[in-house]
Amino acid sequence: MGDGRSEVYIPELKDLELPKMDFISMFKNFGPGLILMMTGIGTSHLVTAPTAGGRYGFVLLWVVLVSYIFKYYGFQMAFRFTNATGYSIMDAMCTTRGKWGIWYVMIVTLIQAAIGQSGRLVAAAAVAYFLFTDFLGWPFDLWHYGLFLAVVACAILLFGRYEMLESVTKIFVIILGITSFYVFFYSPPPLSAYKHFVIFDVPAGSFLIFSAFLGLLPTGIDVSLQSSEWGKAKKAGLPMIRKTLEDHNVCGRFDPFNPKFEDIVLDINKVDSHTQEYVKRWFKIGNFDFALGHWFSMVIAAIFLMLAAMWIYPSEVEGRAVMGEIAKIFTVSVGPHMMVLFLLGAFAACFSTAFNYFDGWPRVVGACCRNLFKKTNELSGIDDPSPEARKTWYSEYNIWRITMMYSLVISVAIIAGVQKPVFLVLIASTLAFVIAPIIFFLNVWFCLKAIPKENKIFYPSKFALYFSWISLAIYVFGSLLVFIDEVLM
Repeated sequence: MGDGRSEVYIPELKDLELPKMDFISMFKNFGPGLILMMTGIGTSHLVTAPTAGGRYGFVLLWVVLVSYIFKYYGFQMAFRFTNATGYSIMDAMCTTRGKWGIWYVMIVTLIQAAIGQSGRLVAAAAVAYFLFTDFLGWPFDLWHYGLFLAVVACAILLFGRYEMLESVTKIFVIILGITSFYVFFYSPPPLSAYKHFVIFDVPAGSFLIFSAFLGLLPTGIDVSLQSSEWGKAKKAGLPMIRKTLEDHNVCGRFDPFNPKFEDIVLDINKVDSHTQEYVKRWFKIGNFDFALGHWFSMVIAAIFLMLAAMWIYPSEVEGRAVMGEIAKIFTVSVGPHMMVLFLLGAFAACFSTAFNYFDGWPRVVGACCRNLFKKTNELSGIDDPSPEARKTWYSEYNIWRITMMYSLVISVAIIAGVQKPVFLVLIASTLAFVIAPIIFFLNVWFCLKAIPKENKIFYPSKFALYFSWISLAIYVFGSLLVFIDEVLM
């Protein structure tokens, strides 16, 4: 190796199958990154982006680009941490003094599960409201659809019918992508529109949309915690072999109730070259997985803003029938026959977002409790709970269920009380923006602490580090502006 250290040979790892690195093979192994994309392509793309285009034309295009560029490493560092250690960011939170990181995550997640979920759920409810009440004349209000969809989503999660819904949702999201590209290229925007990607202008009255873009494109930084858990659950690369390495004393074994960060740290140079190559390939697959989903999501967001600027500007894009206004993009540009395809894709995208969050946020709360309370840790596990865990209220499984019901009741109550889909989406997006800096910082900081500089495979490049800190500074500055504008002014 050239540094005097000897490699540890572990017989159990000698037959590790190296994943193929051609694009088709890598795509088959994609997972957490595409799930993150599916979670993001919903409210922000189908409500916030058209609202920006309908109200201000092409002017806010630059905010879409800035949001994706400066949030890239906020998400990517969470994937990097999991691929470099085999643990999730949620495990690392235990090492903060007094476990303040875990407490912080639990508090903001409980807030998000209420206010944030109302913003996600109301977008799906708005699609149903437009179709059945505004179009067909059914005598139901917006919150009725929100309640129905919330109950359906939670029932599917509780009874384990997720696989079928995920497959159907992927088909509908593909439909949305195909129809969006079709309408875009059917009558593309003028070349003059693209200059707004680099002209920094914030029109009067657009600050809430500006902060909403930064908060929820592609999605909130807090979702990186979920994506880190997804990466761990995938059990490929280091997450799969971490326990084996611990059993052979290659690295420490992390205990959340005696948390030592050195027990998370793993020097991959200690293992044999075959295992290093296996880990390296899965790390590259994870990076491609995330990058593809991230930038594809940006293209869809930009398309929706430009389509709205072309076909419905000027329009306030508000009210309970907001989806009818947005649907004009498709019906005016191509014809009424596009309405059905748009509604199918829009509903699938919005509902899948709300559906994923009904699982994601309660899962994070369960993880927090698992790492805070020993009795919950003794009854950990959500997907295959023991009989004892099912009947004990403080088990991780029941905390997940309780938090899901809390999210359902409070988010529907907020929708019933406010009845303004666009406003709720913008508030939820702004909330995601305001809480982003701390999670962004922890993602970067944990990577620097957990990955030895000698691990050239995983350690961030100088560009990644400098750009991460610049991005974080921009988010801190932006959060202060939002606080001053929304609270103090």
